[in-house]
Amino acid sequence: MNTVLEQTRLVWSGEYHADRGYGLEEKDGYYDYPDAIPVLFTTLERLQAGGPRGRVWWRCGHGRWETLSDALANPADHTAWHVRDEQRRLRHKETEQARQQEWAAQRERWAPEPAPDPEPEPVIAPCERCGQPITGQPGHDHQSAPPGDGRSCPECRTDLSQQHPTLRQAIFSRRRTR
Repeated sequence: MNTVLEQTRLVWSGEYHADRGYGLEEKDGYYDYPDAIPVLFTTLERLQAGGPRGRVWWRCGHGRWETLSDALANPADHTAWHVRDEQRRLRHKETEQARQQEWAAQRERWAPEPAPDPEPEPVIAPCERCGQPITGQPGHDHQSAPPGDGRSCPECRTDLSQQHPTLRQAIFSRRRTR
């Protein structure tokens, strides 16, 4: 068996192709078997003990006893390399997605907080008489106006203080002393 193994190496061995694959620094490769002929051995004792479907077949280049289907398969061919490469691609994609999620979380943590909404201007009650604000119009001097009553603007308070009292006010109100 060893003599046949050595002298038929060119018949059963495949051609090795090195490829970097997806994201690899080290080389990974596969064997291409386009013109190779699988050379299988067995013994009569093994066939009698395990039958033709048992692990009784020795394929040159595999280095172990196998079932017939495993002995005829090429475990290091381009298909196996493609499966390894796809697994590398998926791992790289998962790593990249995790990195993107981490970066998004960091950006969210370090993002400036939005400015709080400005507080609304306090609502000033309108004058009951004219509808203007009770604080008076901006830019006018209201120092000579009578004190605020919470219902009228300085102009209306000034007008009201300069009017003659009504009959009711004259009868029922207190007299002002000057």
